[in-house]
Amino acid sequence: MANLSIVSSRTPELIGQLVNVWERSVRATHTFLSEAEVAEIKPFVPQALTGVETLVVAEKDGVPVGFMGVQDGRLEMLFLDPAERGHGLGRRLLEHGVERLDVTELTVNEQNPQAVGFYEHLGFRTYRRTELDEEGRPYPLLYMRL
Repeated sequence: MANLSIVSSRTPELIGQLVNVWERSVRATHTFLSEAEVAEIKPFVPQALTGVETLVVAEKDGVPVGFMGVQDGRLEMLFLDPAERGHGLGRRLLEHGVERLDVTELTVNEQNPQAVGFYEHLGFRTYRRTELDEEGRPYPLLYMRL
């Protein structure tokens, strides 16, 4: 079972490992993104990881296999290594966020139906929808809250 911990030291090595988890996760779940779009977004991931208020990392044998970022009661990011999907780690991370970090809101790509279903299963409901993502791309976002 993976260990969850709030990270206080965001070393370049850890950020690099988390970017790799992010990329594997995105390639498995964000099939609506082109290779060029993944490559375009990737350079911004380290900034997001270092800038988010609270970063929780899930590790197995000292190796990151998932993470989430929380800012002001919002789940800003949750990504799992594809091999970890379907084994309860996402639930553990999100429940940790809700119970210990006061997470009550999140945003998810509408074109990632597995994630939408996961969040709905855990009690989140859509209260707003946009046609475009934050960068103006044609990927609708769902804003959800408990």
